[in-house]
Amino acid sequence: MSAVVVFAVFLLICTILKFLNVTSPPRPPKLVCSDSKFLELILKYCPQLNETYVPVRLWGCSGHLQTIVHATVGRTYCPNVVPRRIAARQEDGATVTWDLYDPTGPSQLNEDYTIAVCPGIANSSESTYVRSLVALACSQGYRCVVLNHLGVLPHLKITSPRVFRYGQTDELHLMLTKFMESHPETKLLLVGFSMGGNIVTKYLGESTRVRPSNIIGAISICQGYDAILGLKYLLEWHNLSRIYLFSMTENMRSVIIRHKEALLTEEVKNKYNIDERRVLSAATLPELDEVYTRRIYGFRTVEELYRADSSANYLHNIHVPIVFINARDDPLVHPDMLAIPQAFVKNHKNSLYIETEHGGHLGYYDGGYLIPQAVTWLDRTVLSLVTALVYNQ
Repeated sequence: MSAVVVFAVFLLICTILKFLNVTSPPRPPKLVCSDSKFLELILKYCPQLNETYVPVRLWGCSGHLQTIVHATVGRTYCPNVVPRRIAARQEDGATVTWDLYDPTGPSQLNEDYTIAVCPGIANSSESTYVRSLVALACSQGYRCVVLNHLGVLPHLKITSPRVFRYGQTDELHLMLTKFMESHPETKLLLVGFSMGGNIVTKYLGESTRVRPSNIIGAISICQGYDAILGLKYLLEWHNLSRIYLFSMTENMRSVIIRHKEALLTEEVKNKYNIDERRVLSAATLPELDEVYTRRIYGFRTVEELYRADSSANYLHNIHVPIVFINARDDPLVHPDMLAIPQAFVKNHKNSLYIETEHGGHLGYYDGGYLIPQAVTWLDRTVLSLVTALVYNQ
């Protein structure tokens, strides 16, 4: 075997090992909290935060593989919990839908509690990771209500010339207020995944918003906090982030194409000065937001849209208990952005930041050498955190 072949094999092995990140040892989560009583309560009901999070041994130390498995396989624990779908109209004619799931198991609590879930970008109640958490929560006696982002459900036609937006909170507010009309005695805990985490956080910090008074806490999972800074990093090739940006752009464009007959009519294009060819050929999210999103929503520039949509600009107004969860190896959220929630919790009571070394973007698969546990570390932890927030009142 020639030296060139040996070197090539060696280089390939090194590349695979680097991609698998096998030299990175499992560690307990990093916890940042300035409120010792709040942290003590959290750890009482969520003791796994003091334990080492051990990802799947063969591939779980790779944030890329955690993210890819999440995006392609989803969750293996998905019992079928049958929901009731509810719809309501917004002032502009948009039809907002959400799914309501009743408890399937007995509750250990004395009062009525509901978990309101806001999914990630281009996701809905039909996404497997949402169904997994809902099934687990319902089995423990919680009711769940899950927002379906505008335009995401493939079989549901949209009734206004717009789809969901990164920081649009009106749909979440409509769901919560309508839900409270029929369940006035329940107490709400908000859970947001990725983009949904940004929406939940922004919603709680909007100073002009009149929210239901019985929101007792929130959990944000794998959000990016700052759209301007986040897209700056995603536009780079470092850590393959540009590939993930391409995937997100395609997901967003597919939603627009699916509802093209309503979104790109001649009337809409003339009213909002939209060039259909530029929409269909946009290569990145900033390009798509320039030629479509910011025009539909009435922003002068994409930067203005991103500033308005970033939860980082609303954190200082949050006054309910909140927990942030991020993974250090999340390829969609640059490590520099994790300073944002840490700065918040250092100066606010009833708040906690949890950072794992591994987990990727919404992955958090753990246990075993090749096959992960059916119920992920993330689902188990979120339900434990919900219980802690219930007892924090």
